[in-house]
Amino acid sequence: MPKNYPVIAPFEVVVHNTPHDCWISFLGKVYNITLLIKRHNGEKCIKPLLAMAGKDVSHWFDPKTGDIKLHVHPETGVKVAYCPHGPLPDVPLEVPATSWQGLDPKPWWKDDDKYQIGWLSQKVRPIRIINMLTLSEVTMNVCCEDTFFRILERYKLFNSDAETYTWRYLDTNLDMSKTLEENGIPDEREKFTELGLPPNFYVPSIFLYYNDDLKWALKDNED
Repeated sequence: MPKNYPVIAPFEVVVHNTPHDCWISFLGKVYNITLLIKRHNGEKCIKPLLAMAGKDVSHWFDPKTGDIKLHVHPETGVKVAYCPHGPLPDVPLEVPATSWQGLDPKPWWKDDDKYQIGWLSQKVRPIRIINMLTLSEVTMNVCCEDTFFRILERYKLFNSDAETYTWRYLDTNLDMSKTLEENGIPDEREKFTELGLPPNFYVPSIFLYYNDDLKWALKDNED
């Protein structure tokens, strides 16, 4: 990955599906196109984008060129952009006319600096996190590219004090700068499927052990 964008899961993209908060993914990228929608507000060309808000539109693009797919126009025999769902911003009209314009030198789908906010995760997998202090348990989906520092950030939705725990798998302390695979926690769901078992037959369990750093006692003394 050439740029240090965060990795975003499909379930994080799908919730941004309104004209005022519009994300899409394509060819492994995640774009926030809210500004594009505002720029073309009321125009017909944003209808396909709004219809696919929060979804993946890789099928619109040629993975080799990164551009909109082409097809041969049935009447002119000329290769033109293939937009079966309707016109798109920065895509010229199929048939040259008085309003025809050439392709923008940098159409929106090539403007990573303006619209790209992340990379789409190649795979999402479940893990179980067990707090050994409270015996509470959370099953959550994470990206296979996530380091445990990123997983910790996700887990803060359930435990805002997650940094005060030692994270372990079986009897080994986890390297928080590494991913699940890099910590020796493989994703075995494909093997389960081959054996006729449900994918959730086994979900890896991560154990959290509380480190009493006296943080709350110190805070009480300060008050």
